[in-house]
Amino acid sequence: MRRKVTIVGAGAVGATLAERLHSTGLVDIVLVDIPETGSMPKGKGIDMEQAGSVCRSDSRVTGTTDYAASKNSDICVITAGLPRKPGMTREQLLEINAKIVSGVAKKLSETSPKTVLIVVTNPLDAMCYAAWKASGLPKERVLGMAGVLDASRMERLIAQKIGVSIENVFACVLGTHGETMVPVASYSTVFGVPITKLLSDADVNDIIRRSIQGGAEIVDLLKTGSAFYAPSSSIMEMVMAILKDKNKILPCSALLTGEYGLKDVYLGVPTILGDGGLKKILEIPLSAAELDALKKAASSVRQMTDHLSKSPAAATA
Repeated sequence: MRRKVTIVGAGAVGATLAERLHSTGLVDIVLVDIPETGSMPKGKGIDMEQAGSVCRSDSRVTGTTDYAASKNSDICVITAGLPRKPGMTREQLLEINAKIVSGVAKKLSETSPKTVLIVVTNPLDAMCYAAWKASGLPKERVLGMAGVLDASRMERLIAQKIGVSIENVFACVLGTHGETMVPVASYSTVFGVPITKLLSDADVNDIIRRSIQGGAEIVDLLKTGSAFYAPSSSIMEMVMAILKDKNKILPCSALLTGEYGLKDVYLGVPTILGDGGLKKILEIPLSAAELDALKKAASSVRQMTDHLSKSPAAATA
């Protein structure tokens, strides 16, 4: 019997992830969207299943607006939410998406009480906290996808700058999925050698700057919408690590309970992922400056979660 993955949000990120998962033939997929989208999720599901005839995948793809189809999912991915629109404040976007994510997380925990939730909706770290609170699931089973994506962007920049294969590059990115991201140059390597020993300070700083602005650059170029190929690939990495019980070290947003001197906040840190979700948070030695940057990132997330706790507009529907 194949495992089941539910994806809430049949837009560009969700649908691309569904197609990637379907092509493996390893899991059945449920693609859920809001009732207002009508038959759209069902149409995408049928289209993907027909592609299975070509890629030789027997996986089922159920497109629906009914959460009942998600029952007993091993993993649930939340991509649902709104992008920031002209004239909308950050606080308004935070409140709207928190309400959406909280409602989705509650429904998913009811249909799949043993599931692992992977949150993708922005602002990511605050949305993870909202999903954890609303779902009632243990912290090990509520995670956020950000660090894998941010590291992939940094790795591409390093490979291009030095002129080597991406296979030789590893990047370490902590903190938030946003302006207080913490790319850690001392742990970012080429064939095991830190980039700080291979590049000038100016080049390292340029890579860090462009890594932080990676998502915004794509939004500016696309004009409408945001990145979805790299995000869906990054979610896929997390899903496979969990389903295959790989015990793989990946940077994810996880709830800190004393690690790095921080508590009760979701933040991007190195994690070990396997069956059941989070197995361990790794505490790597950081310089005073790096640790300070991580604490500033935590402070920015706390400001958002504190705002949500005081805002009636962000209450679960």
